[in-house]
Amino acid sequence: MSAARLTKEAVYDIVRAVPPGSVATYGGIARAAGFPHGARTVGWHLHANDTPIAVPCHRVVFADGSLAPAFCFGGENVQRDWLDREGVTFTPDGRVVMKKHRAL
Repeated sequence: MSAARLTKEAVYDIVRAVPPGSVATYGGIARAAGFPHGARTVGWHLHANDTPIAVPCHRVVFADGSLAPAFCFGGENVQRDWLDREGVTFTPDGRVVMKKHRAL
C-alpha cells in the first residue's frame, strides 16, 4: 500500500479556486488539500506549472505576505505586477495586505 501524497492536480484545483484580487499561502493550500506539512510540495508543484493563466500561481504567497523571489514566470516583480492588476494592495515593504486579500 502506498502512502498518500499531495498531487499536482490537487494543488492546481485549489489554486484555480482562488479568485482574482485574493491570495492564498503555500501552507493554506497544503492544509486545504489535507497535507498540513506540505507547503514545500505545493511550491514545487507550482514551480512546475506551465499554464499560468489556467493555474494562477501568482496568487500564492508566503504566510507573511511576501512574494516568491523565484516566481517562475519572471520573478517577484512580475508576480507583483500581476497581483497589482487584480487589485491586490501591498504594505510599504512590499508584502500583500493579508488581512484584506487572504483567501486561504
